[in-house]
Amino acid sequence: MRRTRAPTASQIQNPPPPPSSTKGGRIFKSSFGHALRGKTAGAFGPDLAKKLTQLVKMEKNVMRSLETVAKERMEVAHQLSNWGEVADEDVSDITDKLGVLLYEIGELEDQLVDRYDQYRVTMKGIRNIEASVQPCRDRKQKIMDQIAQLKYKEPNSPKIVVLEQELVRAEAESLVAEAQLSNITREKIKAAYSYQFDALREHSEKVAIIAGYGKHLLDLIDDTPVTPGETRAAYDGYEASKAIIQDCEDSLTNWITANAAGLDLSGQDVPMNDRGSWAMARSDDEDEEEEERADVMDDKEDLDSDDNRESVASSARVNGNGEARGRSKELII
Repeated sequence: MRRTRAPTASQIQNPPPPPSSTKGGRIFKSSFGHALRGKTAGAFGPDLAKKLTQLVKMEKNVMRSLETVAKERMEVAHQLSNWGEVADEDVSDITDKLGVLLYEIGELEDQLVDRYDQYRVTMKGIRNIEASVQPCRDRKQKIMDQIAQLKYKEPNSPKIVVLEQELVRAEAESLVAEAQLSNITREKIKAAYSYQFDALREHSEKVAIIAGYGKHLLDLIDDTPVTPGETRAAYDGYEASKAIIQDCEDSLTNWITANAAGLDLSGQDVPMNDRGSWAMARSDDEDEEEEERADVMDDKEDLDSDDNRESVASSARVNGNGEARGRSKELII
């Protein structure tokens, strides 16, 4: 799974974005940088854009943290594999395979950073519009203040007429800017959080897939206690562990958003009775045949249930002499 691979079905359907801008050119790499961005964000710039500027900077801290987690997860995967290398055969094989799965999670977290950046960049678009609208508001407010001041000090000043004409133009410009801000805000907030939730959904479901196969790897370890001097049974799970890793890779490669809603991972968590009970993933044709058999059984059960309801309803309406008594009521099952 660590080797260079062809694009997955998800990447073909939704091409990955360019690498995140937060991955290079860092000035402050420590927690000091996090604190500095959190406290100074929004301290400068137009008032209208200050809150969103702070949000964008805080999300940058989130992305830095995700990047750190991804790198450290990959290092942990390597260390786990190194630690288990000198252990018994079963522990050595399983820790190596677990290292592969953990490394894959680290790569998924690294990909999440890139997709998360799409959300952040889109939110910056709203911030830029807010910053451009602020001067229109300021100009309109300034003219209104000047008119109010002149009417108080010089009620008959000819400048009042000129300023009122400027105010009309400023209000027209402000209306256009405010409408643009309203439209773009709604458009971009939907796009931005669609990027974020799509990225989180793909990441979470793929991690869940890896976790399910990881549990099956653990089932290959024989944890039956042995007495001193007793020899543990020879490990024979190499082929099963390879099959688990291959099935996991196939599941990740074939994952697409369209199939995510109906994905049921509960079956992965059923423990295996023995180390050799792992079965390779079934093909789509086999799954369709199983669904057809289930549909036939459901139809048969529905017919039997309808017959039983009719029999009960008839007996409820007819007495021992074959006479119908009372009102005919609909039987509710």
